[in-house]
Amino acid sequence: MLAVDVGEISTRAMLFDVVNGQYRFLAVGTAPTTAAAPYYDISEGVRLAMDRLQEVTSRSLIGADELIIMPTQADGSGVDTIVATLSAGPPIKVVAVGLLDDVSLESAQNLASTTYAGVVENLSLNDRRKPEERVDAILRARPDVIIIAGGTDGGASQSVLRLVEAVSQACLVFPEGHCPDVLFAGNQSLVDNVKSSLDPVTSLHIAPNIRPTLEVEQLGPARLDMGQMFRNVRAKQIPGVHELDVWASGQLTPTATAFGRVIHFLSKVYDPAKGVLGVDVGASATTVAAAISDDLILGVYPQFGLGKDLPGLLKYSRLANIKRWLSVEISDDYMRDYIYNKSLYPASLPVTEDDLAIEQALVREVIRTAVTRTTKRYPKDNNRARAGLLPWFEPIVAAGSALTNAPTVAQCLLMLLDALQPCGVTTLVLDRNRLAAPLGAAAGINPILVVQVLESSTFASLGTVISPITNVRPGVPVLRLRMTYKSGKETDLEIKHGTMELLPLPQGQSANIRLQPLHRADVGMGGPGRGGTVRVVGGALGVIVDSRGRPLHLPKDIGQRRELMKKWKLTLGG
Repeated sequence: MLAVDVGEISTRAMLFDVVNGQYRFLAVGTAPTTAAAPYYDISEGVRLAMDRLQEVTSRSLIGADELIIMPTQADGSGVDTIVATLSAGPPIKVVAVGLLDDVSLESAQNLASTTYAGVVENLSLNDRRKPEERVDAILRARPDVIIIAGGTDGGASQSVLRLVEAVSQACLVFPEGHCPDVLFAGNQSLVDNVKSSLDPVTSLHIAPNIRPTLEVEQLGPARLDMGQMFRNVRAKQIPGVHELDVWASGQLTPTATAFGRVIHFLSKVYDPAKGVLGVDVGASATTVAAAISDDLILGVYPQFGLGKDLPGLLKYSRLANIKRWLSVEISDDYMRDYIYNKSLYPASLPVTEDDLAIEQALVREVIRTAVTRTTKRYPKDNNRARAGLLPWFEPIVAAGSALTNAPTVAQCLLMLLDALQPCGVTTLVLDRNRLAAPLGAAAGINPILVVQVLESSTFASLGTVISPITNVRPGVPVLRLRMTYKSGKETDLEIKHGTMELLPLPQGQSANIRLQPLHRADVGMGGPGRGGTVRVVGGALGVIVDSRGRPLHLPKDIGQRRELMKKWKLTLGG
């Protein structure tokens, strides 16, 4: 199987094949993405990536006719299947239409956030503008997509149809070829009325109601339609997208959607009661995927990408919030200069200690901000210790070159600990080869390949993290643990609040840890003060006990804060 991923900065061609009776990841070819000048066509970057893949594998994938060889030939050349994912391109502009601001309109906005999109205009029942002003607002926004929600099934009708009429009138005015696609995901009893109003003037998609009742939000079915609309918009915006979609048999998938699929798949493999969290930090967006109770909550945030839109982060987070993660003194002006230069040259790497500190502070802040936004959409009855904290996820999967390119594993782990602040006992896993999205795209075509590649240690375990939740003062003992190695050797520790400890456990080796919480600390074993025994498997850094507090409170004093961060780095060997 050939997998092609077109990112904002780089394009990757990956080859999977059977080795000794099992599917394995073989190799990757990488080239710069050519969506922008001077090519303005992603096809060139795809072909360059495939050329490099051919060089690495010494395997012919493209024939003399410049077409991909399909199926696999007797001499080993060619491939049987192609999957493709795409994240390159500007955020899709969306107009969200709904009845009530905090119900259907909010659901329409949430649906938009499941792909690379930004809401540029909102229309609702509370909108006091005249009908013609609503039409003008849509025209000024020049959206790529309009999402219409509203009315519980069998509920409001006339109010919804008035909003539909405004959309229909706007579509009549748009120049030919510039009319946005429209997705209707509202009251299903109005589908015939909506079709008669919008079918003649635009490309209309019908999806199940994303708010069938006031209490229930279901975005899953409509996400499929958003994926199709994403492909349509990108094909208009970027030459070469249509060709890539043809290679993928019409199944070109947004990278974030594919990433969410593999996280959802992993939640079925691990403890479904806990769920799995995935975070992908990219140049085009930061993606958060949480699979809880067989439901996938997907948040895609182009405003928090580390590429050309990076300065937009300052609209959502103050510079002081980014600087709190620095262990060195850096001026505000230098910080701003770095952020704006990074947006101009997203592929650039930090070359000084100060630049690296800024880069890693930005990674912490974009992850923290994106995860916090997604947390609001978690089920109210999910398994977590208290509001505002993460549920008891197991494991947590992280991806993105900003993490994988960290000079040391310890720095990567500390960025994730600071940004995510996991609770209880969880394993932090790094997608070092950036395979999550390609595997998610392949899941519907060849699930056996996905299972076998995931089982082949393609993902790297950074370590098992134990994070007690407590309200005691720093320095008070909150946890006793006994770690029993396979050899029979035992290690006993008493953990004080505000500290971080590192217990060596080689990669792949297992041990049993007996946890005894003190002062009603909670480690996710049934409630405050309850402990038990857990089996852990070693990772790159073994077992990490993070008792710094949840949520993590950094000292207000700048000097104290910097000294603490230096201490934490040294503890992990960073």
